[in-house]
Amino acid sequence: MTNQPNNLEAQLLALQQEGEKAISAANTLESLEELRVSYLGKKGQMGTLLRSMGKLSAEEKPKIGAIANTVKEALQASLDKQRHALEAAKIQAQLKTETLDVTMPGIYRPQGQIHPINGMIDKALDIFVGMGYTVASGPDMETDYYNFEALNTPPDHPARDMQDTFYLPDGNLLRTHTSSVQIRYMETEEPPIRIIAPGRVYRRDTVDATHAAVFHQLELLAVDEGLTFTDLKGTIKVFLQAMFGDLPIRFRASYFPFTEPSAEVDLQWNGRWLEVMGCGMVDPNVLKAVGYDPEVYTGFAAGFGVERFAMVLHQLDDIRRVYASDLRFLRQF
Repeated sequence: MTNQPNNLEAQLLALQQEGEKAISAANTLESLEELRVSYLGKKGQMGTLLRSMGKLSAEEKPKIGAIANTVKEALQASLDKQRHALEAAKIQAQLKTETLDVTMPGIYRPQGQIHPINGMIDKALDIFVGMGYTVASGPDMETDYYNFEALNTPPDHPARDMQDTFYLPDGNLLRTHTSSVQIRYMETEEPPIRIIAPGRVYRRDTVDATHAAVFHQLELLAVDEGLTFTDLKGTIKVFLQAMFGDLPIRFRASYFPFTEPSAEVDLQWNGRWLEVMGCGMVDPNVLKAVGYDPEVYTGFAAGFGVERFAMVLHQLDDIRRVYASDLRFLRQF
C-alpha cells in the first residue's frame, strides 16, 4: 500500500506527458476529438486511473486528487490550445482557396421589373387605399350561391349559361367576377364597409385581341347609411383622374343584376369614347342576402378589367401581348 500512491502519481504524470505530446501532434480537429475522448472521456485513461483511488488511504487521497486535477487541467488546456490553432489554420486555408479575385469581370444579371398587369393593380390599389378602402380577397373556385344567387342573378340569367361560365364536375365553378368576394366580406362584417377586391376571373370567352378566358378584375364596394349615386360618381371620377389624368368622363345607363340603377363609365381617350368600367347602386336584394337592412343601408359598387386599363394606358393593340412573356415587349415597361 505504501508504494501505490507513488505508483499512481507516476502514472498520472506519465499520462500528462504522453497526452500533451500526442495532442500537440494532432493535425485535424477530428483526431483531436479522438484524443480528448481517449484521455478525458468517461471511459478514457484518466478515468481508469482515478477509479483506482478508492484503494488509497484517507491521508493519501487528497494528495493524489490534487495531482489528478492538475493533470486533467493540463490536458484540457493542451486540447483547447491545439483546437484554437487548428481552427485558425482551417480558416486561413479557406481564405487562400476562396480568395475573391476583384479583377475578374462581373456577371450581368438584368434587374427584374413589375409586369404591366401587376403594376396596374398596384397603382389602382394605392389610389383606393388612399381613399380609405381595405383590400379583400376570396377563392378562385366558387359556389353557385356566392357567384350568382347571392348577387341577385336568377337561374335563367344568360351569365349562368354553360357557354359563358366554367363549371366544375363537383357543381362548383370558376368565379366569373370578384363580386363574390363582396358577398363573403359582407357576411362577416357590419357596415360601414369600404373594400377593394382584385383577382383573377374566368369566362368562356373566345380569345382574341380584346378578350381572354382568364383575366384580372378589380371591384370596389361601399356600404353605409345615406350613400347615393352622387357618392359613386364622385369616387369613380377621383379614381379615373388619378389613373389617367383629367379626361372627360361620362356615365351611360346600363343593366347589372346586382346593381340598380346601373351604369357604364366611358373615358374620352385620344378623341374617342372608351368603355372602362361598370358600376351602380347595390341592389336591395343583395343587401338582404347578407343580412343588411336595405331600409337603413345603401351601397355602391364598381368594377373594371385590369387588362383593359393596361391596354388604354399603354396604348396596346392586343390583350394577348401581356401574356406572351416576350421580353422585347415587357422591357418597354
